[in-house]
Amino acid sequence: MKSALGIIPVLPSLDIERDLKWYEEHTGFRYVFGDNMYAGMQRDNLEIHLQWHADTDEDPLLGGSVIKIFVEDVSPIFEEFVKRGTVSEEKLRSKTPWNTKEFGFYDLNKNAVFFVEDL
Repeated sequence: MKSALGIIPVLPSLDIERDLKWYEEHTGFRYVFGDNMYAGMQRDNLEIHLQWHADTDEDPLLGGSVIKIFVEDVSPIFEEFVKRGTVSEEKLRSKTPWNTKEFGFYDLNKNAVFFVEDL
């Protein structure tokens, strides 16, 4: 996939504020953006995101992990995945509040996989 730019792990968190402090103290990753539901940290050119979850059956993560694959142009990848039957046409989010164009799906183990284009 020649338009791939990078991959960012998104880790589940029961307490974003607590976990941001832990990562800063224990790993040197520093807060870059976010709130108490979703936050990004960075160290050099590495990035980790944290996403709050309730660890319940109703939680959309269902205990799985999330990866975000950043690409230059998400549209051809989205079209390919629609043709494959991986996602439906309405799954493309053209402009998110965090200024991306993206789509995602769950694998067989309930891990979420997103393809993301920064706008």
